Amino acid sequence: MQIAGQVCVVTGGANGIGKALCERFHAEGASKVIVVDLEADNAKAVAATLDGDGYGVDVRDEAQIKAMVEQVEADHGRIDLFCSNAGIIAGDGEPWYATSASNDVWQTMWDIHVMSHVWAARACLPGMITRGDGYFLNTASAAGLLNQVGDAAYSTTKHAAVGFAEALAITHGDDGVKVSCLCPQAVATRMIGGVEDGGTAGVDGVITPQDVAQAVVEGIADERFLILPHAEVQQYRERKTADYDRWIGGMRKLRRSFGNPSL
Repeated sequence: MQIAGQVCVVTGGANGIGKALCERFHAEGASKVIVVDLEADNAKAVAATLDGDGYGVDVRDEAQIKAMVEQVEADHGRIDLFCSNAGIIAGDGEPWYATSASNDVWQTMWDIHVMSHVWAARACLPGMITRGDGYFLNTASAAGLLNQVGDAAYSTTKHAAVGFAEALAITHGDDGVKVSCLCPQAVATRMIGGVEDGGTAGVDGVITPQDVAQAVVEGIADERFLILPHAEVQQYRERKTADYDRWIGGMRKLRRSFGNPSL
């Protein structure tokens, strides 16, 4: 799929990766970029710079997603590419216990990282299946393929996000619906306390949102299911699947390197 001429919706579009995607899609010649974010004013401000539309939407609420999709389809006739990109990070309440995050944190992570993808698909699939064409880009994380020490809720829900993207691709590929799953590692956004416009946050391996957008455009052009802006993630996946127990041991070693007052 080429971006030129497409109607593109991006959730979490006012900042970070989402904003970079919106800007890149506009530069690629998208017919309309729809910027969706919890921060309505910021979504509209970004959209104004791209001759796009801005919506304030809480992706934890299916009704809000459905209403936005219906309005975009009414205004522009269709949604060609839906990027379900919104995400948060919280960390375990006590980093030495995998169950220490509160129930509210777990539920919020589940709603944003998993159910928002389900609700977007539920809203968009009827139109896409009728046309025999459509594309979902679901943002997960390298943590959804590997894990993230110190954030069990994030890692678990991102694994589920990858699983849903797989199910979407398997179930609806024959309907003409394409799916890509975006799994970056660290990106210089406010989520990790980074500098969005070209900064590296002083952490090894951190790339820019613009780097991610480049990988996305290339991955969508190839209609590739798994988009890995960090090439090393594929090597880590291969090591994990080749010897799961050894990989678990390596992750335990990494965790110990952070220090643990209970040991």
